[in-house]
Amino acid sequence: MTLRVLTLSFALAALLPAAPSCAAMTAPTLLTWADLTRRPRPQPDATLDYGEDRMQKVDLWLPRGEGPHRVVVMVHGGCWQTEIADRRLMDWVADDLRRSGVAVWNIDYRGVDRSGGGYPGTFADVAAAADLLTVSAQRYGLDLRHVAAVGHSAGGHLALWLAARPRLPVDSPLHTPRPLRLARVVSLGGLPDLEATAASPDNGCGTDVVAKLVGTGRRDPYADTSIPRLLPLGVPQALVNGREDRIIPYRMATDYVARATAAGDPVTLTTVPLTGHVELIAPETAAWAAAKALLAK
Repeated sequence: MTLRVLTLSFALAALLPAAPSCAAMTAPTLLTWADLTRRPRPQPDATLDYGEDRMQKVDLWLPRGEGPHRVVVMVHGGCWQTEIADRRLMDWVADDLRRSGVAVWNIDYRGVDRSGGGYPGTFADVAAAADLLTVSAQRYGLDLRHVAAVGHSAGGHLALWLAARPRLPVDSPLHTPRPLRLARVVSLGGLPDLEATAASPDNGCGTDVVAKLVGTGRRDPYADTSIPRLLPLGVPQALVNGREDRIIPYRMATDYVARATAAGDPVTLTTVPLTGHVELIAPETAAWAAAKALLAK
């Protein structure tokens, strides 16, 4: 995993301190990416391939004891860009779930900055990685009756998109007849509304990346990619956001909750004070404790 902190606002917002001010004197000290990634790194129990690219892999984190084990599909963020993050960014929370008796299906995918990524490749990768679970469950003792998904940042969007797959237009190249069914989705500081993201220069991923993700030259590039276009999902959704998140504007959570609720979906928003973006995937934090409780429902 690489973190290009000098050229990307995604990383700069988390790593660089703000200019000194009266407000800064009372602002909470937030975790940085270095605080997370310099820790000893736990290791998964198995790595599976779903394609030939080095990013087309899934790490399986398997609890001790006999199954069938509850399983969570996990999707990393990084502004949909491989050079910012890969699945290893989620190793610490994956290990925490494993220690709690929950199996983790931690997926990777080609970002928009990688050959084959963008539209439809990034979405097709996420779908293929998730669907591999259905054919691997018996071998590893995984319980498919109530599969949950959790995604962080851009991965929050992709986790919600996995739940939305049954709603994809039949003429979409991303449509499949029998996608993995999810029982619940937890989005951690996610970006569910791609149209809003593309119109929001204050988001830490920027706006240009969205065009690369959804594709250009299509009549309606958001019809099969942006979550509000696919509402209602018919799946319980929970958003967990840090109130001091410097990367994802808080309104992106509240606006999405309002739209999903209006569409009839069961959706909740948990706002965690004194919490930024990195705390959402650090196992010792209040934000991750809230996410675990939601996944356990």
